Amino acid sequence: MRRLASGLVVAVLMTAGAAAPPALAADAASGKARYQYILNCAGCHQPDGSGAKSGGVPTMRGQLGHFVSLPEGREFLVKVPGTSNSPLSDADVARMLNWMLHAFSAETLPAGLEPYSEAEVSRLRSQPLTDVTAARRAIVARLAERGVKVE
Repeated sequence: MRRLASGLVVAVLMTAGAAAPPALAADAASGKARYQYILNCAGCHQPDGSGAKSGGVPTMRGQLGHFVSLPEGREFLVKVPGTSNSPLSDADVARMLNWMLHAFSAETLPAGLEPYSEAEVSRLRSQPLTDVTAARRAIVARLAERGVKVE
């Protein structure tokens, strides 16, 4: 019941538009992104982004910033099946990914990082991955060449 109430508060705040003060609107956007993560991603990646090694689900904690430092890593986060096939709108996916970057990997984000945009997500979602494991393995190898170890 508490989650439902929280979701309703976020929805009301998000639809308030210009009536909400900027700080409140930003908090509402962040709350909506977190709520969408919990509903759509936390089942596998856990509420704290720690993943599930026993199930082959890697952690996102301290890792996402390394991924977005490479163009193919940035694309990977949008193209993975859980993201590309989610029922979320492109704008909601962009908002959620931007929230995830800061919530789980703020310390590894590259300087000058451009946030995901709705247009970028739309373009990338239309090109889903055919071999997720191979794509991730190639990204991890490129990062290793740079001396960055990811799980």
